[in-house]
Amino acid sequence: MVVIVILGILAAVIAPRIVGRTDEAKVTEAKVQIKNLETALKLYKLDNGVYPSTEQGLDALVEKPTVGVLPKKWRDGGYLEKRRVPLDPWGNPYVYVSPGLHGDYDILSLGADGVRGGEGYDADIASWEID
Repeated sequence: MVVIVILGILAAVIAPRIVGRTDEAKVTEAKVQIKNLETALKLYKLDNGVYPSTEQGLDALVEKPTVGVLPKKWRDGGYLEKRRVPLDPWGNPYVYVSPGLHGDYDILSLGADGVRGGEGYDADIASWEID
């Protein structure tokens, strides 16, 4: 009985710390994924002279676009190692706009809640705010 009480107390103390770390890890993962997408976009531009349009989206990194400005030297196999555009750590698609309001393109994760804005872990994670 005493062991069960001690385990309950330990769980109550440790669980919030673990949950907090999980959220922090997801924010870090989103930032890393955005940086990887930026690298792939730069390679796309090197090959084709332009970034994919908003209409073409990030899918242009894994499938040769058939609308908008068509790429001249699209790489066989695409620009992402896993040949698929990742979802953010919360399972939502990244928002991609080109030209962006903050540069040639903007990439955005909508955070834990999946909607624009928010605070804490619900805050958006934006390409132009990542060092």
